[in-house]
Amino acid sequence: MKHNRDFWRKNMQMKATDEANLYTSFDQLHLLHFKLIELESAVTSKSESTWRLGKHFLDRYLLLFITNGEGWLTVDGQFIELRSGSIYLGLPGQLIEAELRGREEAGLYQIRFNVFCDEQSNSNVESALDMMKQMCTQMNGRAVPCSSPVAMSLLCQEIEQLIREGNGLQHYLGQIRFQELLHRLFNDMVHVQSHQPALPIEQVRHHIEQHYMKKITIEDLAEVARMSSRHFMRLFKKMYGCSAMDYLAIYRIKQAQIMMRNDHSPRLKEIASCVGFQDEMYFRRKFKQITGLPPAAFIQNSKQRIATVHSLGIGTLLALQIIPAAAQASHPWTAYYRRKYETDKVIPLVDDEGGCLQQLEEIRPDYIVAVREEMSESMMQHLSSIAPVCVLTQSEGDWRDHLRTVAQFMNRFEAAEVWIERYEQKAAVIRSQLSKQVRQDRLIVLRVHGPEIQVMSPQTIASVFYNDMQLMAPEGMENIWHKPHFNISDLAKLTIDRALLIVSEDDESRQTWAKIQQSEVWMETKAAQNDGIDTLIPSVLLDYTAFTHELMLDEVLKLWRHRP
Repeated sequence: MKHNRDFWRKNMQMKATDEANLYTSFDQLHLLHFKLIELESAVTSKSESTWRLGKHFLDRYLLLFITNGEGWLTVDGQFIELRSGSIYLGLPGQLIEAELRGREEAGLYQIRFNVFCDEQSNSNVESALDMMKQMCTQMNGRAVPCSSPVAMSLLCQEIEQLIREGNGLQHYLGQIRFQELLHRLFNDMVHVQSHQPALPIEQVRHHIEQHYMKKITIEDLAEVARMSSRHFMRLFKKMYGCSAMDYLAIYRIKQAQIMMRNDHSPRLKEIASCVGFQDEMYFRRKFKQITGLPPAAFIQNSKQRIATVHSLGIGTLLALQIIPAAAQASHPWTAYYRRKYETDKVIPLVDDEGGCLQQLEEIRPDYIVAVREEMSESMMQHLSSIAPVCVLTQSEGDWRDHLRTVAQFMNRFEAAEVWIERYEQKAAVIRSQLSKQVRQDRLIVLRVHGPEIQVMSPQTIASVFYNDMQLMAPEGMENIWHKPHFNISDLAKLTIDRALLIVSEDDESRQTWAKIQQSEVWMETKAAQNDGIDTLIPSVLLDYTAFTHELMLDEVLKLWRHRP
């Protein structure tokens, strides 16, 4: 009994501290300027009861206000539950995806805005991004229940009307009302922090991430969740795909890696102690088990500067836990891992060969990853004069071969094998959760980009479906895969039970997809007749790399785990 009283007393003290910290983060709020860019409302119909926000990178701040319905949101792979009356605040650079459903209808507001810092503020004031990040991370990655959903909904309606139908003066009033909306949100954040606990299993995860440096047992975590140890362990694994103690170990190792990447990292014994390992030898064994590398090798490797001049290299290096020192400025993953790993040491490379070579000569990387088909002989010779070049060939081998090639070149072969083994385990778990009907259906994966239609083969990201999920392609599909040009009439001889469409977001692509849907050949397919068509947004999923394959595994669950 005394143990319980001590635990809840400490819990209340933590809440009071968190509330004080959150209030502190608002102390310099007056130095920030908020500019509403876009507000969109969405309401589903009875015939289409699901709203979907495809996976993409945020280029601005995003506020989602759920007026009706229930659903989910993933932010950089982290699952967040959405409910009626809840608000989520997203940061630029986050990889985000959401889905909302309602029994009758679902509704929400999407609000995109920018934040600027007062130019007159002194040098001690944090940047606008850092201040906003502090506010958001105080909520530990969950949606905020709104104290008055009706008032918030009315405010959103007024703002929408002012900015869509009004004149300049009314637009200005819409901006003022937007400031009022943010004030309500920030007030609710403080209220939730002090009065509304997270869902039990989410609360455990937050507890792990806040107290990973201390000794933690299953009994401790079950007590935080206020449930039996056996029930807690089952629920945690169901939500996060691994045991709570595995999650704790992986999180501790990630924190250790952050410390190791620092130019002035402490000794290994001190790092182990800081992240919760009292036994240095056990830390070393656990580190190698999770990463595939001994700690000393990771520290040595982290000091290497590795550049990639092709997007294929980005997804390969990230799977090997290598943050590229330089990568294409035009590729979205470059901004993603710069933000995710909180590093300013990444050099965005320009697209033209001359400018790219000049940048590489200045930074002098230890290694360069290049793709043979995309490089001229002159470019390849210049790269070789700068640093050793690991050359990948797109037409030879699959993404596993590419991962092993880069790992072997950089003496990290065991790290690649550990990554592949975990990928295979995850794929097997997901495959086992697919229904018998899904496994028996004949699946076609199409990409629509502008006027072009591509039938995606097992030598593309579609290998997740055909190889890893072991789904079947229509008989005779191999003849279409090898055709230089595809016509919709080629589908007439195929039995297509299920179709997955990856449609680009530009108008021309949408028009091409509309024409496909209206074609007689398409309408006669079983997929079209039996509502067996699903769509994905392609922006971050098309690279044929280890990193994107793992992301696509998550898409499989969302598409078909609960579908017949």
